Amino acid sequence: MKIILKDGTEREYENGMSVYEIAKSLSQKLAKEALGGRLNGRIVELYTPINEDGKLEILTFDDEDGKKIYWHTSSHIMAQAIKRLYKNVKLTIGPAIENGFYYDFDIDEPFKVDDFSKIEDEMNKIIKEDLKLERFVLPREEAIKFMEEKGEPYKVELIKDLPQDATISFYRQGEFTDLCAGPHLPSTGMVKSIKLLSVAGAYWRGDEHNKMLQRIYGISFPKKSMLDEYLNMLEEAKKRDHRKLGKELDLFSIHNEGPGFPFFHPKGMVLRNILEDFWRKEHAKRGYQEIKTPIILNEELWHRSGHWDHYKENMYFTKIDDEDYAIKPMNCPGALLVYNSTMHSYRDLPLRLCELGLVHRHELSGALHGLMRVRSFTQDDAHLFMTPDQVESEILGVIKLIDYFYKIFGFEYFVELSTRPENSIGSDEDWELATNALIKAMEHIGLNYKVNEGDGAFYGPKIDFHLKDSIGRTWQCGTIQLDFQMPERFNCEYVGDDGEKHRPVMLHRVVFGSIERFIAILTENFAGAFPTWLAPVQVKILPISDKHLAYAQNIYERLLENDIRVELDDRNEKIGYKIREAQMQKIPYMLILGDKEVEAGNVSVRSRKEGDLGSKSLQEFLSSILEEIKQKSL
Repeated sequence: MKIILKDGTEREYENGMSVYEIAKSLSQKLAKEALGGRLNGRIVELYTPINEDGKLEILTFDDEDGKKIYWHTSSHIMAQAIKRLYKNVKLTIGPAIENGFYYDFDIDEPFKVDDFSKIEDEMNKIIKEDLKLERFVLPREEAIKFMEEKGEPYKVELIKDLPQDATISFYRQGEFTDLCAGPHLPSTGMVKSIKLLSVAGAYWRGDEHNKMLQRIYGISFPKKSMLDEYLNMLEEAKKRDHRKLGKELDLFSIHNEGPGFPFFHPKGMVLRNILEDFWRKEHAKRGYQEIKTPIILNEELWHRSGHWDHYKENMYFTKIDDEDYAIKPMNCPGALLVYNSTMHSYRDLPLRLCELGLVHRHELSGALHGLMRVRSFTQDDAHLFMTPDQVESEILGVIKLIDYFYKIFGFEYFVELSTRPENSIGSDEDWELATNALIKAMEHIGLNYKVNEGDGAFYGPKIDFHLKDSIGRTWQCGTIQLDFQMPERFNCEYVGDDGEKHRPVMLHRVVFGSIERFIAILTENFAGAFPTWLAPVQVKILPISDKHLAYAQNIYERLLENDIRVELDDRNEKIGYKIREAQMQKIPYMLILGDKEVEAGNVSVRSRKEGDLGSKSLQEFLSSILEEIKQKSL
C-alpha cells in the first residue's frame, strides 16, 4: 500500500501494518510518542491494521486529536476506578474535552473533593496494571441485554437511541467494559500523570428536566512535568479570574435580579468606552459606516432569516399589540433591512455597515460564567455587502483589520476554518463557493489554518480567530462568515453595470467577538494591570499630608486638562497606606507629593511596573505618559 506522510513524502508498506509499525519505521522516538493516527481524515487506533492507500498522520500528544485519544482513555480509567470503589454507581458518558476529560455518574451520595485522592490512587493502580483495551461489537439486541445485565440503564437508553444500522462497539479493560465508539490507547499503562480537578452537577443529556448527575473533571499528561506546569497555570488563572478582579477593581457586577445580565460600573464603563471609541475610529478609517438597529423585531423576520428554525431555543420572545415579537439574538437581519431600505448600484459596493449591537441569547444558568458567558452582550458586528468579484479583497481586508486589532493588544492567535454543519441552509454549490472563497483569501495572504469540520454557522462557512493569552490559554473571538443565503432570503439586490438586478454577497464579521467577553479576556490576560492607555484610572495623586493638598489640586487639574484619567486621594491617611491601596487597584502611575515636590515644583513618580522613578517635572511626566498612551504601549 502507498502511504503519504504528513510532510508529503510517499512510502510503500506491506498491507496490514499498523500505525505503530509505520511510526517505528520512521523513528523510535516517534513510535514511543505515537498515540494513534489520522488516516484519510479519520482517526484510527495505534494498532489498527491499515489496508488502503492514503494520507497518514501519526498523532502524538502535541496533536489535538492525539490529546483526545489520551484523555478519552483517561476517562475510562476514572470510570473503572469509581466502579471499583462505589458499587451503586451508574455510568452515563465520559468524553474528552478541550482541556482534559470528564465522566458523569448517577450516585446516591454526591462526590466531594475529599474523595479525589482515593479515586486517584485507584486510577494509578489501574494504570500500573497496564490493562489492554479491547474493542468488540455486538448486535443491537445483544448489546441492550449486555448492558441490562450489568445494571447500566443510561447505557441501555443510549443504545436504543442509536440508528438501527449503527455499529455498537464496546471497550473492555480488565473487569470493566464501557459502551464507546473510541478511539482509545492500546493500554491503561500509556497514561502517566493524572489529576482530578473538580466536581459539579450536570443534568442527564443537558436537559434540566432530567436527573442531576455528578460530573468529575480530570486531566492527564504523558509527563509529570507537564501536569505540574498545567496545575501552576490553573493556580495563576485563579488569581486572574475576571470575576474576582472585576469586583476588586470595581468594573462590573452581576446580581440575582438579573442572572447572566451584567451591570457595568463607572470604571468598567471607562474601559468599555475606550474599546468602543478605538473600534469606531479604526472602522471609520477603513470605510465602514455605523448603524443602530432595534433590539425587538417582529417574529416574522426571524422566520425569514432562518433563525426561527435553527436558533429558536436560544431566543427570548414577547407580545406587542397581540403580535409576536422576538428579542434579537443576532444583528444580521437588522442590517439586511437597512440595506434594503435603499436601491443600490454596483458603484455603492462594497457597502460596509458596522454596529455595536446589543443581543440577547438564552443560556442555561449552569453555563453562565461572569462576562465570558452571559445572556445579554454587545457584538462588534459588521455586515459587508459586495459583488462576487469583490469577495476575496473584502475577506483580505477583514483579516488585516483583525490582525491589526489583536497585535495592538499583544495577542498571538491561530485560525480555524469551520465548514458546513448538519443543521444548515442553502445549496451544496453555494457552500462550496463560500468555503473556497475563504480558503483562497487565507492562502493568498499566507495565513496558516486548520479545518474544523461541521462547525460553521447554519447559513455559511466561517473563519474563527483564537487568541492566546499571557498564560497560554486560547479564546475564540473574531470570526468571518461568508453568506449567500441571507441576501437570497431577504431579496437583496443591486443594479449591475449591465443595468440588470443582481444578488449581493454578504459577509458577517466580528473582531472583539463581544465587548463583554473581550473585557473579561483582557482582564485575565493583564491580571487586571491594564496598559496605561486602557486603565480606567491612569494616575493617582497622593499628597503626603493636608498641607500638600493645594499643590496636589493644581497637579490634578493640569492632568485633567491633558485628558489624563486621574484621581486625587485627599484622605487623611498615612502615605504608605495610600500607596498600597493604589497598588492593589493596579493603577499605572502614582504621583507622591510632599514638601520637596512642592518646593521644587516637581512630582515624585512611582510606576506600577518599575517602582520609584524619582522626581520629575510635571511637563516631563506629562510628555512621557501622553506618548505612552498615544503609542498604545503594552
